[in-house]
Amino acid sequence: MNNLTFNISDFVLHCMITPDQRTLAIASLVFIYLASFFGNLLVLLVIKLNEQLHTPMYIFISTLAVIDLANSTILIPKMLADIQFDSSSVPYAACMLQMYVILNLEEMESILMIFMALDRYVAVLYPLQYPSIITMKFAWAVVLLLPVITFLLNTSFVIFASELSFCQTNILPYCYCDYATMVSVACNKDPKYLSLLTNNTTVFGLVAFALILFSYARIVLAALKITSADGKKKALSTTFTHLLVVGFFYFPFLTFFNTCVTHLIVLGLAYIPLLATYILPGTGVNMTTEVYNTMIIVGNVVPPMMNPVIYSFRNKEIKSQIYVIFTGKKNIPETLQQ
Repeated sequence: MNNLTFNISDFVLHCMITPDQRTLAIASLVFIYLASFFGNLLVLLVIKLNEQLHTPMYIFISTLAVIDLANSTILIPKMLADIQFDSSSVPYAACMLQMYVILNLEEMESILMIFMALDRYVAVLYPLQYPSIITMKFAWAVVLLLPVITFLLNTSFVIFASELSFCQTNILPYCYCDYATMVSVACNKDPKYLSLLTNNTTVFGLVAFALILFSYARIVLAALKITSADGKKKALSTTFTHLLVVGFFYFPFLTFFNTCVTHLIVLGLAYIPLLATYILPGTGVNMTTEVYNTMIIVGNVVPPMMNPVIYSFRNKEIKSQIYVIFTGKKNIPETLQQ
C-alpha cells in the first residue's frame, strides 16, 4: 500500500506533546485563551459603548479584536482536545475548512495592519486632509472587503489541498489542520504546492511588513519635526505601539519593555521566524517537527492575547472607558489620563 493512493475520509491530528509537557501546555493554552477572549471582548464592549470611539481608527482596532477572537476560538479549544487525548480524528471536509479559515484570518490581520499604518501615516503627515481621506465609509469599506479579498485569494489553497493524495498516512503531526503539514505528509512531490505558500507569504508577509516599516519610518521623521512636545510624544507613541503589535503578529517570541528601542528590537527579531515557517519549506529547507510546531503555534495563539494589552489597554480613551465600566465613576484619575 505504500506506493498506492487511497481515499481518506478524515485526518488524525497528533500534537507531538510528550506526557511530561502536557500539563504545562494545557495550562498555558487555557491562560492564553481566557486572556485573549476576555481582553478582546472588553475592547469590543468599550468601543461599542463609547460613541466618541466610533472613528476609523477604532473601527480598525475593533476589527482586529474580532479577528483575534475568531482566531483563538478556532484554534485553541481544538488544540486542548488534541493535547489532552494525545490525538484526534477530524473529518476531511472539516480539516479543509479549518485550514482555509486560519489562512484567511492571518491574511486579514496582515492586510488590516497595513491600513492601520495608513491611518497613522495620514493622521501625522497630512492632518488637515485626514478627515476627508480616512472617513468612516473608507474604514467600513476596508472591513467589509477584507474577508471577500482573502477568501477569494485563498481559494487556490483549497484547490491544491484537494489535489493532494495520501499513500502512506493520514496522520498530521500537528495540533490543527495546516496546509504545509498536509503537503509534507502527502505523496505529491510537485514543488507548486509549497511554492504557492511561499509566494503567498512573501506578498502578505514580507511585502506587507516592508510597507508598514516604510510608512512608520516616514511618520517618525515627520514626528521629529513637530515643535509641540505633546504632539511629538503622541505621534511617536502611537507609531511604536503599532510597530510592537506588528512584531508580535509576525513573530511573537520575546517579552517586551515599554520603551521605543525595545519595541523596535522586538519587531526586528520577532518578525523573522514566523515567516520562516511558511517560506523555508517552499525553498527546500527542512525544520524538525518540534521546532515547526512551536514556532507556528506560538505565532498564532500569542498575538491575539497581546494585541489588546499593547494596542488598546495602553490607549487613554479605552483605559478611561474601562475605568467607567468597572467603577461606575466618571471622574477619571489623572494616572489614567496620561
